[in-house]
Amino acid sequence: MSLDDKRGKGLSFTPMGIEDNNMRNGRGLSDQWADSVVVRPRTTERHITVHKKLVLGFAISILTLIIVTAIAVLLSVSFEDCTVAESSSRAGNGTSTKPNQSRDGNFNHKDEDTQPWRHLRLPTSLRPRHYDLKLSVYMDNFTFSGEVNIEFECVNSTKFIVLHTDRLEVEKVVVYSDNKKPGVMRIHRQFHYPSNQVYVIALHREMKPLRTYKVNITFEAQIENELLGFFRSSYVLHGERRYLAVTQFSPTHARKAFPCFDEPIYKATFRISLKHEASYLSLSNMPVENSVTDNDDGWVTNYFSRTPRMSTYYLAWAVCNFTYREALTDSGVLIRLYARPNAIMSGSGDYALQITKRLLQFYEDYFKVKYSLPKLDLLAVPKHPYAAMENWGLSVFVEQKILLDPEISSFSYQMELTMVVVHEICHQWFGDLVTPVWWEDVWLKEGFAHFFEYVGTDFLFPKWNMEKQRFLTDVLHEVMLLDGLASSHPISQEVFEATDIDRVFDWIAYKKGAALIRMLANVMGQAVFQRGLNDYLMTHMYGNAARDDLWNKLSEAMQREGKDINIKEVMDRWTLQMGYPVVTISKNESLDHAVTITQEHFVYDMDAKIRDPELFNRSFQWHIPLTLAVGNSTHISPEAIIWVSNKTETHKVGQMDEETWLLGNINQMGYFRVNYDLHNWRLLIGQLMNNHAIISIGNRAGLIDDVFNLARAGFLPQNVPLQIISYLPQEKEFLPWHAASRALYQLDKLLDRTEDYSLFSDYVLKQVAPKYHKLGWPTTSPDGSFMQAAYQAEELQREVIMLACSFGNKNCHRQAVSLISDWISSNKNRIPPNVRDIVYCTGVSLMDEDVWEFIWMKFHSSTAISEKKVLLEALTCSDNSFLLTRLLNLSLSSDLVPDQDVIDVIINVGRNPHGRHLAWRCFREKWDILNARYGEALFMISKLISGVTEFLNTEAELSELKDFIHTSSGGGAVAAFARAVEIVEANVKWHRLYERQFYQWLRKSPNG
Repeated sequence: MSLDDKRGKGLSFTPMGIEDNNMRNGRGLSDQWADSVVVRPRTTERHITVHKKLVLGFAISILTLIIVTAIAVLLSVSFEDCTVAESSSRAGNGTSTKPNQSRDGNFNHKDEDTQPWRHLRLPTSLRPRHYDLKLSVYMDNFTFSGEVNIEFECVNSTKFIVLHTDRLEVEKVVVYSDNKKPGVMRIHRQFHYPSNQVYVIALHREMKPLRTYKVNITFEAQIENELLGFFRSSYVLHGERRYLAVTQFSPTHARKAFPCFDEPIYKATFRISLKHEASYLSLSNMPVENSVTDNDDGWVTNYFSRTPRMSTYYLAWAVCNFTYREALTDSGVLIRLYARPNAIMSGSGDYALQITKRLLQFYEDYFKVKYSLPKLDLLAVPKHPYAAMENWGLSVFVEQKILLDPEISSFSYQMELTMVVVHEICHQWFGDLVTPVWWEDVWLKEGFAHFFEYVGTDFLFPKWNMEKQRFLTDVLHEVMLLDGLASSHPISQEVFEATDIDRVFDWIAYKKGAALIRMLANVMGQAVFQRGLNDYLMTHMYGNAARDDLWNKLSEAMQREGKDINIKEVMDRWTLQMGYPVVTISKNESLDHAVTITQEHFVYDMDAKIRDPELFNRSFQWHIPLTLAVGNSTHISPEAIIWVSNKTETHKVGQMDEETWLLGNINQMGYFRVNYDLHNWRLLIGQLMNNHAIISIGNRAGLIDDVFNLARAGFLPQNVPLQIISYLPQEKEFLPWHAASRALYQLDKLLDRTEDYSLFSDYVLKQVAPKYHKLGWPTTSPDGSFMQAAYQAEELQREVIMLACSFGNKNCHRQAVSLISDWISSNKNRIPPNVRDIVYCTGVSLMDEDVWEFIWMKFHSSTAISEKKVLLEALTCSDNSFLLTRLLNLSLSSDLVPDQDVIDVIINVGRNPHGRHLAWRCFREKWDILNARYGEALFMISKLISGVTEFLNTEAELSELKDFIHTSSGGGAVAAFARAVEIVEANVKWHRLYERQFYQWLRKSPNG
């Protein structure tokens, strides 16, 4: 899935929910099930002899039994109400039973036997084998009815069938035995238990181990106007609004569409049929096996082939009236891209279709594992809670992430779209084929897919050099900002509550997961890493795996190469601890040609270690693969690798003198920051000024990112980062400029409302101006088409133009206004696609209300998805409070702005200094509406909280934030609010401690 604190060393969930370290670490599934089988001894029969003298006593006993039975019946009638009421009371009191408390050494088997529906995890007594699911979809009133027949095996004796359901109206339930005495089993009672979203079927007699049973359930439900479960969407074609319905089941929403065992471990096969009006077509994970038209009503029923074993959250279907384009791979896999008819006709889906064909072949070659299904459909829908979802054989994308208009789409749009497709295709192996045992290790699929976004894109476009360059700024630097917070968490998170499941889908899982995988692949070597992945996939295909399964296979691959590295021992430090280290390297004054290396936990808020000593007094240590080189003005040595495992170590290096500098973490392959003594920093800055090419592109970008963040956390004086960027006028490569611009924008949001802001902006413009005037703007050829530059040159030009316009370069402003004016007067858009977002935003911010209305009109009339996205973002750049308020209100109260874009509108208004207070006020006033609309998609609501609050930086705004959290319901977003408070507190603290020092240096700077 493309897209936000507990310690990782405690007890956690197991494949079957029974705490056992071997099971948690991924033993084979058949072993897990066999271990949990318990056969209860039968009760021996006893003969009762009745004595004449006991007749009276016997009669009294019978009478007593009748009275007790009557009372029991009365109690059982109210049983459901009692359990649900008790559940509500328990939830209201803010208490819960942590699953691993009920599944550890003191596990109460009687509790699970009598009330198994009370636990977060499903009871381990039953295992699904196969689902037959028949659905009838009524698009006229947005409802559907269904019948599911689930075949399951009994593992432990039980009277209870506990299935997940949510918002389903269950109509009829029948349970069958498939054993020596087949037939219908009597149901004692059945009820919903909403607290855990389950439906409970209690039988009169127990089901026995190693026997199979079936449960047949008929039900009906709404096709929701939300973004989860089975939901509806719409689009306009030739003035007519058309509707479609599609599923989004990850992570826990299959239960909204049919009763099921909705946990990743419960893999089964599925056979689906969809009945609907003949004017629609239907899709699912597998191809249509048979299609039947009803002679009475003309409705069509599509019967889909049986799936492989898979988890419920990867099941998918859609009912729509789309058209498609198709391609066939060399290995015979049929790929189809489905979208609105006008998008297909215009060729907007052709790019994604063609790269998908190439990517399937790439992944098959890389993993040495064939794609498992006969087809792969890509479905472009108007609205979706995420960028995309990797349903096996039917991947669903929001239109903005898969439809490309070559004439007007920018390069950055093409790159983003490419990476989303690469990500989702990778999931067909990491996720669909091999699925994490439980949500604590969701990074096993999301981290790999995010890492392969860059590897796969490099395969498609080698000159983009994504993995060695763009990965640094867009993944490594990005996630280190989050993971440097005291409110961060380990990448492997324990899941104690239902709300924790959504919480694990954050940038720590995606980006930190990718960064750790990249570091590990570099340590192992590419060939060995690939062999380990192949072994992992082959061993666990169609099953589940935990992180230790991966570590074991990678360790075995290393051992076969004669390298005895315990991958688990190394990686557990990185996955079970939050955060990352800062490694400080300095010359050892008492030992010739030696360095002292220290490691400590990097945290932006150093006071957090004082406030929470229990957390930070732990011995946070990592096994760090530190690469180190020494250099001078003309030469840099080959890198050496040093494994750093202690707090402080001393190591011999090459020849050094006073002019020799040290450089650690070569090409930023490691997940840590590097600091030096001030003398070494001065030598490095001098090297950049005199001959920056001696230091690699990746390390130049890394030095910039490290120095800004070390200063932000108080490790370095505030002037050091400003000194390092003074070399930028000489920098010819995109990546260091990109790293610098990201760091400068972080400073900009702290300073843009201060009195002395012009000191900062003027300093930045002085570094930018020479490169801006040298590179100029994109040029057009004589026929009016845009000249395509090489990727790196085009991206550098765009980056410099963005900096120039953002910080107020007059020439840049005039050029943007000129281009907008030409568009308005000629009604022909001659603005180069790669800088349209910059020009639109600059024009809207500088020009009058008529320009805003013009952009608003173009937003509504444009049919190009990429263009609509850029136009909508430009509308948030106005300095007119009335227009920004109007846009916020229209976004929330009308269908003029797509649901998934509303959050981006609020965030982008908040990024605008003139709109910050408006977005913050809107967020607070409309919180109940926003939380109701997006709260279940926790990733979206967390993105909103972060986006609106990260620009707050005054004491008054901090108080407003804390008051708001205190008086409002945070729902599942408690962690996001805690992170927001920490970030705003850090902003306020920076102003208090460093603002004056920062501006004092700028006033005295010779470069200012």
